[in-house]
Amino acid sequence: MRHALAQGQRAVLRRILWIVQVALSTLPTNKHKDNKMNKGTAIVGFIACFLSGMGLMYGIGQRPRSGDITPDTSTTTAPGAAWSDSDSPIPVTSQDPTWGNRNAPVTIVVFSDFQCPFCSRVEGTLDQIKEQYGKDKVRIVWKNEPLSFHKDAKPAAIAAYAVFLAKGNDAFWKFHKAAFAGQRELNDANYEKWAVEAGVDAATFKKFKDDPRAAAKVEEDHALAQKVGVSGTPHFKINGIELSGAQPLEKFKEVIDAQLEKAKAKAAAGVKPDKIYVELSKENFKAAPAQDKKQQEAPKRDEDKTIWKIPVGTSPVDGPDTAMVTIVLFSDFQCPFCKRVEDTLKEVKKAYGDKVRFVWKDQPLPFHPRAKPAAVLAREAMAQKGPKAFWEAHDKLFASAPKLEDADLENLAKELGLDVAKFKDALAKDKYKDVIEADQNLADDMNASGTPHFFINGIRLVGAQPLEKFKEVIDEQIKKAEAIKAKGVPANKVYDEIMKEGKEPPPPEMKKVPAPGPDQPFKGGKDAKVVIQEFSDFQCPFCSRVEPTVKQVLETYGNKVKIVWRHKPLPFHKEAPLASEASIEAFKQKGPDAFWKYHDILFEKQKEPNALLRPALESYAEQIGLDMVKFKKALDTNVHKPLVDADSKVADDAGISGTPAFIITVNNKPEGYFISGAQPFPKFKKIIDRALKEAK
Repeated sequence: MRHALAQGQRAVLRRILWIVQVALSTLPTNKHKDNKMNKGTAIVGFIACFLSGMGLMYGIGQRPRSGDITPDTSTTTAPGAAWSDSDSPIPVTSQDPTWGNRNAPVTIVVFSDFQCPFCSRVEGTLDQIKEQYGKDKVRIVWKNEPLSFHKDAKPAAIAAYAVFLAKGNDAFWKFHKAAFAGQRELNDANYEKWAVEAGVDAATFKKFKDDPRAAAKVEEDHALAQKVGVSGTPHFKINGIELSGAQPLEKFKEVIDAQLEKAKAKAAAGVKPDKIYVELSKENFKAAPAQDKKQQEAPKRDEDKTIWKIPVGTSPVDGPDTAMVTIVLFSDFQCPFCKRVEDTLKEVKKAYGDKVRFVWKDQPLPFHPRAKPAAVLAREAMAQKGPKAFWEAHDKLFASAPKLEDADLENLAKELGLDVAKFKDALAKDKYKDVIEADQNLADDMNASGTPHFFINGIRLVGAQPLEKFKEVIDEQIKKAEAIKAKGVPANKVYDEIMKEGKEPPPPEMKKVPAPGPDQPFKGGKDAKVVIQEFSDFQCPFCSRVEPTVKQVLETYGNKVKIVWRHKPLPFHKEAPLASEASIEAFKQKGPDAFWKYHDILFEKQKEPNALLRPALESYAEQIGLDMVKFKKALDTNVHKPLVDADSKVADDAGISGTPAFIITVNNKPEGYFISGAQPFPKFKKIIDRALKEAK
């Protein structure tokens, strides 16, 4: 019989045997004297389970219905693990890739796209959520929403779901991580490679990738996205509450924390844990349709219609200075959304003619490595042949994108009739570094962190919006501008007049912290006027991630800055406090050099299993030549715990709750500029340059 049964039949038999085992385990034994189940009830339970198993046997060899999607649970999922929250307006089931526990009180449904750079960017935030809340509080459910203009997104989604079908959740998330890490190399060869790395052999992966169920699930997710009002990625439904875009952690926490409280109330009222998501998502989503409909009819913009003061400066301009409306756009030549909106901007120009002018500001995003070289080409075109050449280069660059490698740019330079040697020299010498950074700093001041980002006579408009959205703002601004002109203001001064009431960018956030003591580890200039206090945690992945940026700061500024380490082990990082104490002992024994060596090893090893447990900490100490008797005694007695606690208290008193966090002070002032999180180097540079000017 064993040989006669197909693999699927044997899997079902294994499931039946498991069910029988569970049923038999319910029989009373001498070990469980308090078990109130009598033997008769237990036997009935056994028979019921066995008959359920026979029901499964009856289905052996039956082909699944076309709509059925069932992961291969015979090897990856515990029998009986199927679940469904299909009564929710955002239905999720065990057919969806899921992280977290079934009864977690908060469910985050993620509509995402493997080719979308913003989806990639938000993954770090989702990792923070996983770390801070854990599997018992938060469940993350993946839904595919491959955007039509991302040609590789749908094949990647199908491949990822094939991995899920083959081997369940753990394998899916491994593939998912590899796909985002290799986002620029989404192709069949890599899909197979990542599948194998996730534990699915090549033949099995191919079988499930070709299985129509995988493509059907991607289409099913897309249909749901359309139904619940998802118009872009990433998009989140947190217990039914909408959150759109690559939002910072704080935005997620606001919703999650509020939902945890609501979930507690539901539990206290007697709602079963596995019903809390359905109930809360129904309540939260119930109020959404009217708002969603309104957003679809007229997408939302700043409700207060704030006018922001955006200077034109020496930026490239397309259109006359007598235009009634000035559209300042922060854009990126490698950004697919910026490319997408260009057709809409052409429609705007066609509809309004000389009533509108466009002002270009460079905002090459850090994860678009070819955006800045492309910006250099456009700037060099303007330098060699005037403003008109800039816009010609602009059009060619977007037409060529994403093909923006050096050879592509050189070919475009030739087509534009530029001196190619001068362009290559400009690229090599970073000729337009200052003007591009000035645009980026302005974007940062104005919270224009994503692209495309527009200010229409100072009114903010975010993203690749449709023509109607632009027309709504432009028509309103033309009326306002005409009224200003009617008061005798020359047409070429109307924008300046509007800017007089414009809002200045908010100042950088400040926090008060006491100056560090002389016995705390530092790098850079001992007597530097600009001091950067880094509050960090050796177990925090974001602290590890920011370390290359910190090194770049030191390489760029040298002894002009002093970088001081402060300990801030977070309460949910159980191994971090002892790691901090170990690093302090290294400092006490052998000074700053030993501390930084130990610090570097801790971060290098951070991702390895047991990297911060006591045996590992001792091995690192031996590696840098510490006195092991003293080292072990220091850890045994927690002699350095008061120093760790003191640094943590400084952070707590300043309102610093996460890591990494940086306070940049000038001339020993008690208040300094605050930078939160693993920010890119330009963010640090902007604040440090400001601090150095103040220090003179």
